[in-house]
Amino acid sequence: MNSETIRLSNLSIGYRGKNGTRVVADGICTAIRSGELTCLLGANGVGKSTLLRTLAAFQPKLEGEVLIEGREIASFSDKELSRLIGVVLTEKPDVRNMSVRELVALGRSPYTGFWGTLHEDDWQVVDEAIRAVGIEPLRARMIHTLSDGERQKVMIAKALAQQTPVIFLDEPTAFLDFPSKVEMMQLLRRLAREQQKTIFLSTHDFELALQVADTLWLMEPQGFSVGTPRELADAGALARYVERPGINFDPQTLSVRVE
Repeated sequence: MNSETIRLSNLSIGYRGKNGTRVVADGICTAIRSGELTCLLGANGVGKSTLLRTLAAFQPKLEGEVLIEGREIASFSDKELSRLIGVVLTEKPDVRNMSVRELVALGRSPYTGFWGTLHEDDWQVVDEAIRAVGIEPLRARMIHTLSDGERQKVMIAKALAQQTPVIFLDEPTAFLDFPSKVEMMQLLRRLAREQQKTIFLSTHDFELALQVADTLWLMEPQGFSVGTPRELADAGALARYVERPGINFDPQTLSVRVE
């Protein structure tokens, strides 16, 4: 049975500034479970990045609770969080003169102390992460010579080397061609199941998310829906989200038809 890793209770997210507070979304009550791939869907500007940043402790919540393994996220130190949450961002790493194995090894930094010295067991973790993502042939390649898909796999291996129970990803398929998008999502689902990781990602790849996600979070201006793809389809939430003139959603086949 997959266990609940993260619990959100009446969560309100947004920004506090000189001119007051801007609430992006509020009243969010749900959970993220280990061993599952959870995908966050929503239109541009609806607040997906704000939610992801709040869950990763990059910015403070406005109200409510974010509990990780039963403990309020604000109570963790930075070092504790670095051993709890791995984050893979959309931005391409601007790295030169560094090999794949060296970049993946940066995932060990929460454990290596002030001097950052890696020991034999650290390198073993690094090599296991490289193997899990299937990029052994790239180990000695320089980062700037990689394709977008290869580079994204390296960043996921780095997060695995961090050995955190939770991994958040912001648009991990953004720069990839379609076969690479499919491969990336299948990889993340496999890692969630085989390693019992709690993997949560934002994506615009609607139909792909419907096929591979265990749970969907659908952010809309009028509210927040959570469920399996089938549950959200049956409730009409997916049709409401995607349908426009000339775009129809088939809830039986979980597919979009363009006319």
